[in-house]
Amino acid sequence: MKKGFSHDQPKRFDRQLAEEHKDPYRAKAKLPEPTVCPQCGLVFHDGHWQQATRPSQAHETLCPACHRTNDSFPAGYVTLESDFVKQHHDELVKLARTTEEREKSEHPLQRIMEIHEEGNKITITTTDIHVARRIGEAIHRAYEGNLDVNYGPEDYIVRVKWSR
Repeated sequence: MKKGFSHDQPKRFDRQLAEEHKDPYRAKAKLPEPTVCPQCGLVFHDGHWQQATRPSQAHETLCPACHRTNDSFPAGYVTLESDFVKQHHDELVKLARTTEEREKSEHPLQRIMEIHEEGNKITITTTDIHVARRIGEAIHRAYEGNLDVNYGPEDYIVRVKWSR
């Protein structure tokens, strides 16, 4: 049985992942505050990672997004594939980047890791499942076409496919 949805089926965006399917890059224990990511400069304060001025004498540890990027272990895969993709490459990449910036302003751990282009196919990897889904939805709203979103049955992963 296929997990996920296509736009011919009812959508459920409030789907909760089972506890064992939570992001393995999230801290297992509470980090000492303040903690700073030495790679991107985010500050862990008040229980979450945020853009802030680096406090003096802060602890250092990689944030989950930098850790995931360094490990080359994406949580989201967005695949755009069709002749339309080749013809509208720049607009599609710009929309993906704009969506990332909007998400990152509120949730700084939601980032694009890499954009790989080959022929009429663009593959975007992300540090979080939510930004991958939102990129797919933004492209679908703007250009219609076919959107398919599939969550990993046992892992913290999403595969988003769009074509037109």
